[in-house]
Amino acid sequence: MLAAGFGDRLEPTPDSPPKILLQFGGKTLLVRHAEILKFLGFDELVLGVGNKADWIKDEIAKQKLGEFVRTVDCPQFATGAPYTLWGLRAEFDGPAIFMDGDVLYDHRLMAKLCASTHEACFAMDRNIRPSDDPVKICFRNGEIVDFHKVPAAPHDEFAEWIGFLKLSGKMARRVEDALRPYIAAERTDFIYEEVFRDIMRASPPGAFGIADVTGMPWTEIDFPSDMEYAQKEVFPRLEPLPA
Repeated sequence: MLAAGFGDRLEPTPDSPPKILLQFGGKTLLVRHAEILKFLGFDELVLGVGNKADWIKDEIAKQKLGEFVRTVDCPQFATGAPYTLWGLRAEFDGPAIFMDGDVLYDHRLMAKLCASTHEACFAMDRNIRPSDDPVKICFRNGEIVDFHKVPAAPHDEFAEWIGFLKLSGKMARRVEDALRPYIAAERTDFIYEEVFRDIMRASPPGAFGIADVTGMPWTEIDFPSDMEYAQKEVFPRLEPLPA
């Protein structure tokens, strides 16, 4: 899980918490992630941290999550999210779900992604809010042909990626090799999603699939308007975890 950024688009102040510590209903996103993933049987949640990492570590200790949540310090995080991903490269050593940490979502959404049998699977929503800055999963004749904020491949429809990607062990172990050329060239002009697109393009047809979560409550929190949307529209629709 990426949890290292400054969250500049959210217009933070020096006293603002990192986005993964934003609270909804008295619980931080971090606690909500941990509760959902533990309920679904995950072994561990690994966070790539940088900005205000001590705040995150304090929350882990306060909530007694240390047996489930582990942090990895990513010293190059300020260079951009791809460098946080690079800091996490050793963690892609088996089946995993890659996640952005700044997402408020319903546990049924994650359950649907976990149920996928594809080698790799994007969680996607066909409804795109006008204020979004979406990463697009693009289709042509029903097949995935591109994955980017600014797609290049011809396509006839697209949906929004919500920031979660399920990877088999084989796919996960390709992440480091796919990312290495960008890091070696010290590039800062790319988004980390390009790494997953490169893996997708080099994979056989059908290796990448989708979990369609259209209609389920979720939002990524990048802008102040996202925070308002999360509080007013998403949080009230979240279904509690079964007892």
